[in-house]
Formats: sequence, structure tokens, C-alpha cells
Amino acid sequence: MSLSPKQLLTLTQWLSPAFPVGAFAYSHGLEVAVQAEHVTDAKTFQAWLDIVLTKGAGRNDAIFVRLAAQTAEPGHLDALNRALQPSETRRLETEQMGEALCRTVQAVWAEMPLGLSYPVALGQAARAMEMPITPVVQMALHAFSANLVSAAIRLNVMGQTDGQKVLDALNPLCLSIAEDTEGATRHDLGTTPLLSDINAMQHETLYSRIFRS
Repeated sequence: MSLSPKQLLTLTQWLSPAFPVGAFAYSHGLEVAVQAEHVTDAKTFQAWLDIVLTKGAGRNDAIFVRLAAQTAEPGHLDALNRALQPSETRRLETEQMGEALCRTVQAVWAEMPLGLSYPVALGQAARAMEMPITPVVQMALHAFSANLVSAAIRLNVMGQTDGQKVLDALNPLCLSIAEDTEGATRHDLGTTPLLSDINAMQHETLYSRIFRS
């Protein structure tokens, strides 16, 4: 199934940088990776983001969005998502973005549970608006990638044009992850990018920082 024109525009609005969830304030641990010189240019950033998408939060979030869209009682999924966050700042990232998404969707579009973490909130919002879930997952993965590309540009890892090249190169991966997670269950959840998770932990104690995660 595909999104209707109205659903497409609504989803685009939810995932826009202008939507008030504060996504621009989070780097998902990238700030530490840059400071530690694990990420130094467009090539190393693309490799870092590829791993985060396929082995880390990208894939996990895709599964949570799918599962949340299937249930009228998302509390257990929400608790699981919070428990799987590897650091305090990453937990705050998913909690604060999710709470903002819930409040705004309820105020403008439809009734939905409040106080959910981000991927669970997105799945519930899609459920409330009766959106087919695969295109929601595809666009959520693209928005996740675009936000981290923006963070990398602000951290002077690369310029605007290289950022767009990286994002374009990763688009097929977003589609592939969305397809691969169809039919996934909570037993398919899990992450393995340990260095990225350690960087996220280290972010909590940075002396000075630009981003909140």
C-alpha cells in the first residue's frame, strides 16, 4: 500500500526539520566520534552512518515503528525501547523527541497516547492516521540519516554538497532496511555498533559540546 496524498504531506511534515521535536539538537554520539577522529571526512562519516543504520538505532527504530503501529497498547514497547538505549543522553534523545511528537500530533491531528519514546510515538501516530507502515519506515530512516548528515556538516566533517552525496548514497540502504524489517518481532531487536555506543556514553562527560547527545 502507498500513502494517500494527504498522508504523504502529513508524514513529510512530521519528519521535516521544521517539526518541533528538536531533532537538530542531537548528534547520536557523532560529536564524540568527530572529536576522537573516528569520523574525519565524508567517507568515514558514511561508513559510520552505514553501521548505525544497519546494526544500530536505525534498524532498531524501524522495528519499533512497525511494532508500535500494530498495537493499541504500546506501553511495553516503549519501556523496551527506553531500556535498550546505551546511554543517558541517547535515552533523553528518544524520550524528549517522542514526547514532543506525541503532543504535537495530538494537538493538530489525532488522539494518541502521550509520553512515548520517539519510534514508538511515530508508529502510534501512523496508526492513528491509518498510514501504511512501510513508507513511514522508509521516510523515517531517511529523516534519521538526513539529521545526522546535518550534524556532520555543522561539525565541519564535510561540506553541503558532500553531505547530499552521502545522503543520496544511503537512500538505497534505507529502503533495504525498511524491507528487511517487514514482519520483524521484538526478538529481532538488538545492536552491535559498540564503538558508537561508547561514544554516546562519553558524550555525557564532554567538557564542552554543541549537541545534546
